[in-house]
Amino acid sequence: MKIHKALWFGLSCIGIVLLMIAFLTPWGELTTGHIGLLMLALIVVAIMLGFPTAFTLMGMGVLFTFLAYYMQSADAGRSVGQTLDLMVQRTYATMTNDSLISIPLFVFMGYLVERANLIEKLFRSMHLALARLPGALAVATLATCAIFATATGIVGAVVTLMGLLAMPAMLKAGYSVRLTAGSITAGGCLGILLPPSVMLIVYGATTGVSVVQLYAGALFPGIMLAGLYMLYVILVAKLRPDMAPPLPVSERGVPLSPEAKTLAAAGYTRALSGMVAALFKGRRNHGVPFGFMLRNLVTVLAPLALTVLLVAVVHHGVTRPIVEYDIPAELQLGSGGFDSGLSEPGADGLAEPPGGGFAEPPIGGLAEPPVGGLAEPPIGGLAEPPIGGLVEPPIGGLAEPPVGGLAEPPIGGLVEPPVGGSAAPSAGQLAEPPSPGAADSSASASRPAPTGFWIFVAVCAVVLAVFYAALTWARLEIFKMLMGSFFPLAVMIAAVLGSIAFGLATPSEAAAMGAMGGALLALAYRRLNLPVLRESVFLTAKTTAMVCWLFVGSSIFSAAFALLGGQRIIEEWVLSLGLTPIQFLLLAQVIIFLLGWPLEWTEIIVIFMPIFVPLLNAFGIDPLFFGLLVALNLQTAFLSPPVAMSAFYLKGVSPPHVTLNQIFLGMMPFMGIQVVAIFLLYVFPGIGMWLPTVLYR
Repeated sequence: MKIHKALWFGLSCIGIVLLMIAFLTPWGELTTGHIGLLMLALIVVAIMLGFPTAFTLMGMGVLFTFLAYYMQSADAGRSVGQTLDLMVQRTYATMTNDSLISIPLFVFMGYLVERANLIEKLFRSMHLALARLPGALAVATLATCAIFATATGIVGAVVTLMGLLAMPAMLKAGYSVRLTAGSITAGGCLGILLPPSVMLIVYGATTGVSVVQLYAGALFPGIMLAGLYMLYVILVAKLRPDMAPPLPVSERGVPLSPEAKTLAAAGYTRALSGMVAALFKGRRNHGVPFGFMLRNLVTVLAPLALTVLLVAVVHHGVTRPIVEYDIPAELQLGSGGFDSGLSEPGADGLAEPPGGGFAEPPIGGLAEPPVGGLAEPPIGGLAEPPIGGLVEPPIGGLAEPPVGGLAEPPIGGLVEPPVGGSAAPSAGQLAEPPSPGAADSSASASRPAPTGFWIFVAVCAVVLAVFYAALTWARLEIFKMLMGSFFPLAVMIAAVLGSIAFGLATPSEAAAMGAMGGALLALAYRRLNLPVLRESVFLTAKTTAMVCWLFVGSSIFSAAFALLGGQRIIEEWVLSLGLTPIQFLLLAQVIIFLLGWPLEWTEIIVIFMPIFVPLLNAFGIDPLFFGLLVALNLQTAFLSPPVAMSAFYLKGVSPPHVTLNQIFLGMMPFMGIQVVAIFLLYVFPGIGMWLPTVLYR
């Protein structure tokens, strides 16, 4: 049935195109650019009818590429050859894209962590830790979803597992169905925004934006969105207690161990002071083993040790020397502007590629140097270094050191420091030799810590003081539960994201480390066996194959769309509107928001991002900032009907009396919160751009 349906649709598309050509071409009203727009419309219709996205993109791209070549040359044999050459070129480019290596590794890590069965312990401990807050169960659900989504990045798995764990508990406690469904579905969708997110990898590979900077930029917007969700739940619980009643006292406490009861009966109400006093006063330590106190003392002091380590790392980051490089303007990255490299000017948007069907590199690419000489650097591109790799310093750049003063600078422009003098400038930095006896450049000296660092230290000290002052024996038991469920995930997440953020590893290397960490985590909780490993590998291969086929189809479609001139028509139309950057951003985000209702995020990124991103340079918009707005906006793709996949995931595991309409109604307020988050990110761009700027710019 599906084959007949696909054949019918394909023949219908061909018939529509032929009819339009037959009726409109004699009057000169149809150009190849209009055919490109027709291809875009047909692809959207085909995807909404349920055809596979990847193969629809490939099929339409091949069909319309052949049509474009045939309309230009009227030679069917040559057009077929050029079309096949384009297919091979685009497929090979996808296969050699290094950014895609991290996708199967992150997905494999997510499936292994999911099967380690940590989410049940994490939800229980978060529920007890947040029991005094209004709407504690919903807040604990959102916190658990955010943490687990960061570790896995798999929306369907998080929504399904939380539907099995949190939904019965929330409904039993008297929570409304709408608030319960909205909290679970919105929290599960955080996995496509919080790093390591597969969606950010797909966006980066599609648009050419650095995945590392996307990860750094998406961290605080993701935390902000999760915080807005929790704030909404708390306000609802305060204003409408019937929708989120408070937990009874019997469900807030935890049983104490006999040793803790003994110390509490001795008058020690605070855990830290009680254990320290019991260690040094043996007569009050009767019946409490020394090993118990030592283990619990190590557990209690773990936050202090981690805070000291964090402060040390931050201090090193803010006081390390600033290394400046003297790079000529023509060699600086981005000097040529942002260019998609897809659209070629020509008649009706067509540009004839050379003999084999491959297009010449656009301006800003790499040029082959002539025989025996050096190539002239292309506009905005990279220049071939001279033989030996050393560049002649410009006149007036480096001064000759005085006689008897400093040593002669070596070839390459680096200044040798004097014996017993100050440190040399950083590697690769051009500096004039100082006068005799003068101090060297301060570039290699440590910078003083800024005021913001000491504010950060003060905040950490206050938080630790409040934590230890409020740490009773009951809270110590809850804290140990958190250490057993949250701490392993936190270590793995910090290792993966920290190695990426501080440049210790590429995303692919960090993903491999995360996959190993997920395997060790499953092994530590005795969940790693052959069936689990086989299922995780199978699901990883299935997900990776889907993403890679999407990229192949998107690449062929983008090439056909640019070849037909559709990209050029859209660019000319948008630029003719005379929009300001604010108006263009609003228009783009509204279009993406509306596309999120019938389409999924994968289709929006691989089809429409190659259309939007080339326009950013004309409006002076950073592709990184635009990507963060898109990532927040695409949260709606999982929550907006009729293609709200989170709703269907939750419906599959919810009780029979919970209807799909109730789930849809519960998701609507959280969609409004997403719009508020997009507005806040636009008004305060530092929420997303501060961390990438500090780390990489």
